[in-house]
Amino acid sequence: MRLKYVMLAAAPALLLGATIPRMAPKADPANKLHLIADLSDKRLKMFEADTLVWQYPISDGTAGYPTPPGEYKIRKLIWNPRWTPPPNSEWAKKYKPQAPGAPANPMKVVKIFFREPDYYIHGTAETGRLGNAASHGCLRMDPEHVAEVARFVMEHGGQPRAENWFWRVLHFRNEEKPVYLRSPVRLTVKR
Repeated sequence: MRLKYVMLAAAPALLLGATIPRMAPKADPANKLHLIADLSDKRLKMFEADTLVWQYPISDGTAGYPTPPGEYKIRKLIWNPRWTPPPNSEWAKKYKPQAPGAPANPMKVVKIFFREPDYYIHGTAETGRLGNAASHGCLRMDPEHVAEVARFVMEHGGQPRAENWFWRVLHFRNEEKPVYLRSPVRLTVKR
């Protein structure tokens, strides 16, 4: 109601060409989270402000399919993603699409987009290859680790969920669950 009175009081000034000063946006605590994928030591590091919170082993792209270095903003995650082999890729011709939660689905529990539509952080069944270049450009992680990172990203990106939401997502894996962040989370991919 107060806003209505303010707008009515300001109407004559606006008609004469005056502008209403805007409030500066409040600093978002999500901006304190920063992920760094260090391709030289094959680690994904999570920082809150300047403090290293956790780090995980990763696999990055091979020489023929390198992971693109750069500064990115994570805006979207998909829990229980389906997988469709890239249509024009020679390496993918022997594979079939995989439904959400399918044992042969190479994405596993979640994919975290950093350069849509083709590059994301996702789980892998090939955890023995972590620490080596093994992907077609994405960043691969142990499925449990990528789930931890996704939860942290959601919390700091303005989309926290209760524990029971994650339980349902991880135990009833036949449906994709996209999550769009309110506040993007930074990711630096460096060589």
